[in-house]
Amino acid sequence: MKILIVDDEAYARDKLRRLVAEHVADASVTEARDGKEALDSIAKHKPDLVFLDIQMPEMDGINVASQLSPPLPLNVFVTAYDQFALQAFDANAIDYLLKPYDEARFLRAMHRVEERSAMARKTDTEQHLLLSEKGRVLVIKLADIVRLEAADNYVLICTAQEQHMMRQTLSGLHERLGQGFVRCHRRHIVRLDQITQVLPAQKGDAELLLRNGPSLPCSRQYREDVVQQLASLH
Repeated sequence: MKILIVDDEAYARDKLRRLVAEHVADASVTEARDGKEALDSIAKHKPDLVFLDIQMPEMDGINVASQLSPPLPLNVFVTAYDQFALQAFDANAIDYLLKPYDEARFLRAMHRVEERSAMARKTDTEQHLLLSEKGRVLVIKLADIVRLEAADNYVLICTAQEQHMMRQTLSGLHERLGQGFVRCHRRHIVRLDQITQVLPAQKGDAELLLRNGPSLPCSRQYREDVVQQLASLH
């Protein structure tokens, strides 16, 4: 497990590093001293878990969490002040460690992290599409799909590396994809976390810029739903 410890106080980082070393097998630990370092480290190392101090100079932990883009690490907020608890859980915290915490409290937090990680792994393995192609059955994870496009009686399924055709209607396939995908056009569905910008176009339409792949049209009738679902990710 890749773990990032963020705290402006060295002794607080040392305490967490010691507890992680004693109780978390095969942990790879990095540290950050403030919010800017935290954002840089998250972008570079993509940790699975972040212990995030709330009160830090210039940029607090809540602000750091609000700037993260999917896929998000698991966050455990750490602070000496309990008045931030509600804000922490609003920012999708797994747990909230109130200083000074002891070893037992740390272990309870790690138990919650392990439970959430197990749920995520189970969900990831269960969510997939099966399609027949040239006499073979392919398994395509939903997490790998970037976008889908209607093509007559078929749907073109696009991942970052390849494309496949599936005999299905776009509407019928949309029902199987779950909440991570959004219809943006009569011919297009896109995975929400692939959208980086929504640019206005003529007559209330829009253009969606993606992390991987070409930009997509967004019809006026779908634009409001796309924006609302994007807002729900943050």
